[in-house]
Amino acid sequence: MFTGLNCLAYDEAIIAQQDRIQQEIATSIPLVSDRQDLSILKQEYAEDDIIYQQKIRDLQKKYSFIRKTRPDGNCFYRAFGFSYLESLLDDNKELRRFKAIAAKSKLDLVSQGFTEFTIEDFHNTVCDKQPSVGELLSSFNEQSVSDLPSGVSVNFELLLEFLHVIVFSLLDQEVEPMSKESDHIHIIALAQALNVCILVEYMDRGEGGTVNHHIFPEDGDPKIFLLYRPGHYDILYK
Repeated sequence: MFTGLNCLAYDEAIIAQQDRIQQEIATSIPLVSDRQDLSILKQEYAEDDIIYQQKIRDLQKKYSFIRKTRPDGNCFYRAFGFSYLESLLDDNKELRRFKAIAAKSKLDLVSQGFTEFTIEDFHNTVCDKQPSVGELLSSFNEQSVSDLPSGVSVNFELLLEFLHVIVFSLLDQEVEPMSKESDHIHIIALAQALNVCILVEYMDRGEGGTVNHHIFPEDGDPKIFLLYRPGHYDILYK
């Protein structure tokens, strides 16, 4: 049994080890990857891992590409945020609708306690500039851009702040902490707030050889496709 200083030293060693692991992840895995062939998933599991290999083959019947996100606890917001913004780049009608939602949300967000200048920055930058996919990817791969702290102030990091405070305003303080994994209630909140349909493919070790999916809302026409593996979200493309 550890006591006194020995216990403290043990705790510090565990924390240091966790920090090293996170640093290794940070240096080896981009926040948002390039679009890759879905077959790359096969390399992540042993050839004799029958369950996952079968489910990857099932996914390949419906999707062709994947864009991975860093497994750091913010992956749902990052995957949804990138995928949604990417979909707006060639859909002017949806972009106009999103701008209208953003404009309408301003007073609601301020009433929830968020500073008005941050919300103003969002409307003055994110809503006025339309980048290329490459510029969007570069923005999301800047750590200070892609994380979700309060007070971010320039360009497309404000979209993620906007997504974060929308969920916060609907769910009070449930999603405020950084690196807290998202579950159904968070997805429902974003789908409802932005009036966008999200399909999530769930790939786990359940039997059957096929991947189950959920659509939020259930009667919607999905525009955003995400892959969920226990504790993590990536982006799927047909």
